[in-house]
Amino acid sequence: MITDQDEITSLAELEAFLLLVESGGLGLENVEGVALATHNSNGRPFVAVLDDKHQLLLGRWVTQDVFENGKDLVRIGPKKRH
Repeated sequence: MITDQDEITSLAELEAFLLLVESGGLGLENVEGVALATHNSNGRPFVAVLDDKHQLLLGRWVTQDVFENGKDLVRIGPKKRH
């Protein structure tokens, strides 16, 4: 499921989303990873939250700029905030 609302438009928003996923704030179960991807039918970029079987649990659209510049943030993970 990819939500059309609240497109992620900045790296700060992407980091906040990743922290929310990591903290369990979205109530998702079996979260195993997060990836940046493009939709097969329209090529639109999104951030995907994946389960232990690599199935999409949740997706949020991202701008092309976030897609291109947020790869390290997704791969390495956000900085923990204290």
